[in-house]
Amino acid sequence: MTTARRDTYTPETLLTVAVQVFIERGYDGTSMEHLSKAAGISKSSIYHHVTGKEELLRRAVSRALDELFGILDEEHARVGSAAGRLEYVVRRMVEVLMAELPYVTLLLRVRGNTDTERWALERRREFDHRVAALLKDAAAEGDVRADVEVRLATRLVFGMINSIVEWYRPDGPDGRSATGQREVVDAVARLVFGGLRKAS
Repeated sequence: MTTARRDTYTPETLLTVAVQVFIERGYDGTSMEHLSKAAGISKSSIYHHVTGKEELLRRAVSRALDELFGILDEEHARVGSAAGRLEYVVRRMVEVLMAELPYVTLLLRVRGNTDTERWALERRREFDHRVAALLKDAAAEGDVRADVEVRLATRLVFGMINSIVEWYRPDGPDGRSATGQREVVDAVARLVFGGLRKAS
């Protein structure tokens, strides 16, 4: 079985394994020995593709960050009213979180103990600020309520979305599927914008 795993081993499968080990053990609690055992390959085979576990971490969090920042470049995030763009971004954030669940989970758990973690935290803050700016613009346009401070509202919205990593399992016993994902996206949008939209 180990031989079969080595035959099918690729940098991508190594990254998948590394993310799972990082989530289970914590990045600081993961050694190269842990990674080699989980992947079923030698440490030297890992070093053939990456310089060490921090490079694996950077690749993993970069994947999550690239997907999140990619949302902001999509047409519906750039065109239209600020409230409409904000709702689009919120919906897409939930979709990305569920599609890239392990990678976003790892991103949300970095603590800032290494250069890569500090870089990831800074990028996360930049993304948060850009979403907060959309919320501020929507309030200025009169489409969302102005009686909740923007930074607080942004934190609450992110808190709701980020909590999904703690319970959502695409192949879990609750049978979540593509239909289930749509239900989650719609529920988040209803709850967020039901509270944010200005009463008519």
